[in-house]
Amino acid sequence: MTVPTPAQVLEQRRELLLKHDVDGFVDLFAPDAVIELPFAGPGIPPRLAGQQAIRDFSHRTVASPLRIDDLEATAVYHTDDPEVLVTEIVARGTVTSTGRTFEGTSIQVFRIRGGKIVLFRDYFNVSGLQDILAA
Repeated sequence: MTVPTPAQVLEQRRELLLKHDVDGFVDLFAPDAVIELPFAGPGIPPRLAGQQAIRDFSHRTVASPLRIDDLEATAVYHTDDPEVLVTEIVARGTVTSTGRTFEGTSIQVFRIRGGKIVLFRDYFNVSGLQDILAA
């Protein structure tokens, strides 16, 4: 069995997120994986530890009125550590309750080992989400 490269894992992640396939998305993570959201705001946990926590949060997110329609990696940076990738992401989506569209940017840092995401840090402007939902 061929182990996907970190770049291939990120492409799989994009495809699964755009299909809204939560379980497929979560399966990309190692059992003890961690997601860190350093700028998390009210109602958003700053840290998710383990696949079940990631699964629960992801299902809540998909059930929210925020729908991601596109994820564009505007830049991917390979580091000296072959497990670590840094990406600049533009997310485009729709607030399903209002039909309003939105666009948000973030810097994401991944550690991918053996074809599984073991660490994902997402640096995004959470206050922008509150503005989108309030409108």
